[in-house]
Amino acid sequence: MARYRLRFLLQEFDLALGSTVIGRSLDCTLTIEDPLVSRQHARIVIAGDEATVEDMASRNGVRVNGVQIKGATPLRDGDRVRIGTQDFVFCRVDPAGRGHSKTTGVLRLCAKCRLPYPREMLACPNCEATEQTDEETLSGSFGTENQTAWSVQLLVEALERALTLGRVADAERIARRATAQVEELAAAGGVIDAKALAALAVQAVATTLASNDPTWAIWVMDIYRRTSRVPPLEVVEHLAEAAAKHAGIVSGSLEELLMHLSQAVRSAKDGEIEALARLEQVRRAIQETAASRGESETTGEWPGPS
Repeated sequence: MARYRLRFLLQEFDLALGSTVIGRSLDCTLTIEDPLVSRQHARIVIAGDEATVEDMASRNGVRVNGVQIKGATPLRDGDRVRIGTQDFVFCRVDPAGRGHSKTTGVLRLCAKCRLPYPREMLACPNCEATEQTDEETLSGSFGTENQTAWSVQLLVEALERALTLGRVADAERIARRATAQVEELAAAGGVIDAKALAALAVQAVATTLASNDPTWAIWVMDIYRRTSRVPPLEVVEHLAEAAAKHAGIVSGSLEELLMHLSQAVRSAKDGEIEALARLEQVRRAIQETAASRGESETTGEWPGPS
């Protein structure tokens, strides 16, 4: 008898005979921490050599290969199942665990919408674009750095939607997961994808603005300092907004970032020069505000969230 698995970010989940419930609840067989996933979102049923997936009256539905399903839908080896912002690949393996047919489930990232889809499909089922990013093929040989970039990308999508829906607690939980993944890669000496970091930085600062917790803005400044990178102007503009609300708390981190990047001015590109100049403007604004209030430039270290 054949065996079935779901592959997600190079992790595989065995599907036992009977019903596998997927959702946000800890009571589910497979739990997904995504604000767009319902508590009990989808059910996969394995009956002999047949497999089906069905939507459990979720808010956002279930898609198979980009098409939203209605009722129990058969699954075939290599099918892509989207639940919330998460993509799974349904795989069939033989009883010995050896690959059967398409067990590698090769995925590519769409160059337009940046979502993964099966390599054998001629066009992205999400946006119908045919442009592919071969350098970011998601396969069994997918490197740790690219894997992290893809994982962070999915989390950033979930984070942005959580903020749009006003679910601040969900946004903070997702931000913790995303920043932890970046921290793990940085600690291992890996190269952090610049676009993935910038996208996360924007949403992290947005989380600070929504939650009134400066931790996330401080993390953004700290990660750019530790990786010796100049934050893009879009990130700097968001930091400027956060600094206006939490001037005394973030000023120390901003000073450290600018001091560390002071040598970067000599070799900076046009966009980086503009970003550095804007950061300097933010610092001066903080200093002027502190001076006008008769306060010191810093008010101590931020202890972080409890």
